[in-house]
Amino acid sequence: MLRLLNLELQKLLLNRTSKILIFVSFILPFFVILLSSLKINVFGFFTLELGELGIFNFPIIWHLTTFFASQFKFFFAIVVVSMIGNEYSNKTIKQNLIDGLSKKEFILSKFYTIVFFSLVSTILISLISLCIGLYYSSYTEASIIFRETEFLLAYFVKLIGFFSLCLFFGMLVKRSAFALAFLFILYIVEWILFGLMAWKLDTDIAEKIQNFFPLKSMYKLIDQPFQRIAMTKFPDKVDLSYDYGAHWYEMAIVLGWTALFVFLSFRLLKKRDL
Repeated sequence: MLRLLNLELQKLLLNRTSKILIFVSFILPFFVILLSSLKINVFGFFTLELGELGIFNFPIIWHLTTFFASQFKFFFAIVVVSMIGNEYSNKTIKQNLIDGLSKKEFILSKFYTIVFFSLVSTILISLISLCIGLYYSSYTEASIIFRETEFLLAYFVKLIGFFSLCLFFGMLVKRSAFALAFLFILYIVEWILFGLMAWKLDTDIAEKIQNFFPLKSMYKLIDQPFQRIAMTKFPDKVDLSYDYGAHWYEMAIVLGWTALFVFLSFRLLKKRDL
């Protein structure tokens, strides 16, 4: 595993564009710190400091930071599809196979890289969240600090699932731009299917089925936290309540899609004439 990972990392670090995108994808989560220190002047009457509103208290901070950090995943998605596009455009995929790398090892090297960068990103956002929480949070008990850290696991699974989808599209179309366009097309297709199901079936049933779709299932891993923040400020508003938790069965759905995308990527490479 380490040999395949090292091989892929060398390719990425020798590519200037990939190095820049990787750097940017790791730097962007630090904007969460900027968010925590943001001060908004309200028409000169008073200054609103987000860090003092209690939104960075434990355990809600794990939900908030992972949600915002997951919005930056598109930058590393470009790296993933570029990994495949460059292999085909530079003919290195054929050279790797000639040099003794099996097709299975080729796909695994890409997947190991995805897992590695997802893990690094998860560790990074966990440290950022912990530091912000320890600075702003009113709660310092260990039982509260480490409550809801399952959002970190959900964040990790979400990244692996999304990047595995990018890997599959990269293998399918061989071109970075087209692979990214397929993500947008899939997003539209999922909502069209949801609209048709909502028209033919009950809306609640359509939503339950939609939660099994690739992109929707990944999004559902970490629901938006704004409604939850509003619930803490207006506890009497019953209509604000919703299920915001990171559930094991939602992770299982995404892991199922991940396994399928990696398998399909391997099947495409195995059947393709290089």
